[in-house]
Amino acid sequence: MKTKLVHELRYGMLLLKIKRASNNRTSIHVVSIHRLYRNGELWHESTRFGQDDIPSMRYLLDEAHSWMLSQTEENAGGNGERQ
Repeated sequence: MKTKLVHELRYGMLLLKIKRASNNRTSIHVVSIHRLYRNGELWHESTRFGQDDIPSMRYLLDEAHSWMLSQTEENAGGNGERQ
């Protein structure tokens, strides 16, 4: 399946990426969450989280779910390609 980044959400130091994965017949959304941190002058991303990150992750996942549902509704309405 080919993937394409279609949307990003950020809340504090957490970043949620939504990609659309598609082949010839189907298309689905795939979600990943990253925690941003700085080491010296360089910024990095991690996929390890502490317990204090969980409420923010829940918020981001809820927002991502709402965004994905809105994309499904737009496509059902015939508005063309997803954003």
